[in-house]
Amino acid sequence: MTAESPPKERIMSEAARLLARDRQASVEDIAIAAGVSRTTFYRAFPSRAQLLRTIEVQPEPDTRERVLQASIRMLGRQTLKELSMDSLASEAGVSRANLYRLFPGKSALFKAILLTYSPFAPVMAVFARAGDHPPDEVIPEIVLTAYRSVAGHAGVVRTLLLEVTSMTPEFTQAFADTGLRAFGTFAQYLAGQMAAGRLRRMHPMLAVQSLVGSVMFHLLAAPVMSQGAVDVPAGEEAVLQFAHLWLRGMRPEATTRGN
Repeated sequence: MTAESPPKERIMSEAARLLARDRQASVEDIAIAAGVSRTTFYRAFPSRAQLLRTIEVQPEPDTRERVLQASIRMLGRQTLKELSMDSLASEAGVSRANLYRLFPGKSALFKAILLTYSPFAPVMAVFARAGDHPPDEVIPEIVLTAYRSVAGHAGVVRTLLLEVTSMTPEFTQAFADTGLRAFGTFAQYLAGQMAAGRLRRMHPMLAVQSLVGSVMFHLLAAPVMSQGAVDVPAGEEAVLQFAHLWLRGMRPEATTRGN
């Protein structure tokens, strides 16, 4: 008769079998399946996370997307500082171990949110293609690209504004790698256009804020105003109007006086 396998091997074998069907299988579930007590389980593995690392259970292919979508829902109700990673795992229907495999902490999570749902990466791609093309060509494309990136994800805009005002360490680190780079690139482009005489001279970062602020406020306010039966243009037509209005206001002063 074959000798019974050691408890640690049985635990690993049964854990792999259970977790393949149910990523939420608990320590108790695994211990029962392996025919050992919880005490024996914890002698073999100090924690469930240690067991998962040992058997190298990998997240399902759609786990990352489920976590990001769950985080957007939760951040619509609370700040990044208030968000609990354990609650996020529960909301997304993933194990805590798999969550931390994907996102070691809130900073990594929020950076992923910014890269996936914010307009920063698409806008940077536009600037990379634009070179020294004039503002009349570049600005409408920038505005449309940013709008298309967040259309249907108003919660991202709300979350971004909320985190800007709270300036938690998690947000600061993530925003420095994404948003600040995009704003800096935008300001650098505008400074070059001002120096070339194509735009009114002013501090380029204020010029960035005057355009971005109007579009962001529209994205936040339009749903509220529409519920109040206020007739407000929406969609790409609306944000293009902001772009053209901004371009008129930013014409060089001599051109403005001539008109």
